[in-house]
Amino acid sequence: MRNELVRGFSRAAIVVGLTMTLGTAIAHADGSGNPAPVSSDDGKYMDKNGNPTFKIGKDGTVDWYTYIGYLRYAGNCLQCHGPDGLGSTYAPSLVAALKTLSYGDVLQIVAGGKKDVSTSQNLVMPALGTDKNVMCYIDAIYVYLRARSDGALGRERPDKHEPRPAGWSKYEDSCMGS
Repeated sequence: MRNELVRGFSRAAIVVGLTMTLGTAIAHADGSGNPAPVSSDDGKYMDKNGNPTFKIGKDGTVDWYTYIGYLRYAGNCLQCHGPDGLGSTYAPSLVAALKTLSYGDVLQIVAGGKKDVSTSQNLVMPALGTDKNVMCYIDAIYVYLRARSDGALGRERPDKHEPRPAGWSKYEDSCMGS
């Protein structure tokens, strides 16, 4: 009986081990899950869960949101979080953070801010929920950082991008209050 139990446990351990290994091999390091685009609305790509995501062509052409996200990140986030989202001496790497943070987590932190205080450091992310230069472009910034976090996009400025979607200017004017 003990041998049967040990063999049963060994088989179960092998199955669990293989499942974990295979699951890890096909999983993406992304708090929002698999970033593969399954739908698009006016140039904005969405994953199977409805989260904004990136699309990068075989020739390196990025979608409009990834490109604008790069530009907006450089204008609004780089000062604290460093070039390409890799962090600085006083703000964490967003490339690393998006490996565990979901889209909802990112929205909550950016809009409401975050404070992490310990005996060795005092990290404060200001609440940017009323900053239109950030919030009107939060999906684009998220998409850019998601592509960086998943290793789909390098550190450099994207060379090629899809054209501006037809509704982009209308959205931007509406959000910015023009």
